[in-house]
Amino acid sequence: MSKAGSEQVLSYPIPSEAALEPPAEWAELRQQCPVARIKLPSGDEAKLVTRYEDVKQVLSDPRFTRQLNAGDAARISANESGGVFNSDMAMSIPQSGEGHLRWRRMVGKWFTAKRMAALRPGIEAMAERLIDEMVKAGQPADLKAGLGFPLPVWVICDMLGVPDSDRDRFSHWSDTLLNLTRYTDAEIRAAHTEFFAYMATHIAAKRAQPSDDLLSELITSAEDGGLSDNELVATGLALLIAGHETTANMIGKMLSMLLADRSRWERLLADPSLVRTAVEEALRFDANSGFGMPRYIGEEAEVGGTVLARGTTVVCSMAAANRDETTFDGAGEMDLGRSPNPHLAFGAGAHSCLGQALARTELQAVLEVLLRKLPSLQLAVPVEDLRRLEGLVVGGLREVPVRW
Repeated sequence: MSKAGSEQVLSYPIPSEAALEPPAEWAELRQQCPVARIKLPSGDEAKLVTRYEDVKQVLSDPRFTRQLNAGDAARISANESGGVFNSDMAMSIPQSGEGHLRWRRMVGKWFTAKRMAALRPGIEAMAERLIDEMVKAGQPADLKAGLGFPLPVWVICDMLGVPDSDRDRFSHWSDTLLNLTRYTDAEIRAAHTEFFAYMATHIAAKRAQPSDDLLSELITSAEDGGLSDNELVATGLALLIAGHETTANMIGKMLSMLLADRSRWERLLADPSLVRTAVEEALRFDANSGFGMPRYIGEEAEVGGTVLARGTTVVCSMAAANRDETTFDGAGEMDLGRSPNPHLAFGAGAHSCLGQALARTELQAVLEVLLRKLPSLQLAVPVEDLRRLEGLVVGGLREVPVRW
């Protein structure tokens, strides 16, 4: 990339040659063109930020909003529905100000470290059951299909009080609503409609007969006047989309990273106390985290020495920021004991991931159970044969073939 990098328009997302490696452009952009011009899947233009400090600034600055339905905001995908970032349902949850803080406060009560610790044994039991079924079916197996994909949806359904028999439907809706390219507008609209109808019926049942789950707690909470049915449906959608696909794919990517270099897996077997920092490092090191976080600025602002005009859409690449050498020593190396590790995998500021304690709990539980039950676990294909899943808002691998 030349000094004229700011004039060059890159197609985004930027493809990578290898499933687990970052695109070469990231390092060049951080060094030479920290605020780059990009063309989105919709054909609209936006700016891309890749440096740690710039990404953190944009995500933490309330002037950069999620109002991606503004008239002059860049459309992310060519679908009329606007994809998951700016659908009408996504906007049912207040996006800023006191309304957003109120929503986060109510939902966030559920996601305390204490509550997650209480959920941990149940999550480990689910993981054990899925691993046992995978082993029974024989090797080689696809770790993503057998464990990574089903586990988070089981956990989310459990939290929403959804019966086990409806787990497959939730998986389908999650996949459809998070794919930028694979489904037609009609299919995406149908998934929205089906999900909305299901959740509306489910919420009515919970209003009539509350039980011990997150939705019931939100329904019976009198604080701030409670949530409307639309807000409750949108909350269920947010949990499914944010909590299922991201964690499902992260389980596969984390295990692939740890097994790609056998010494990493051996180190964890020798010292399981490293599980917590290993999970954090996998989150930081993930070079295939998907689209990044789009933000819209309704006034002029400066980022990384560049003045952004009013109406600019900015995409924050947290994965590129997590490889910034100015913040992380040996940023290109995976250090399982890295501490501190202030990665931005869960974002930053008022919109940082509400369910990060749950994601950490699931990832740690899966890793601990696998180390214990399948110490001889290894990739069943060379690491260069792993293939990225294209088109998802969140990054992932098509499959994670393993043997043990």
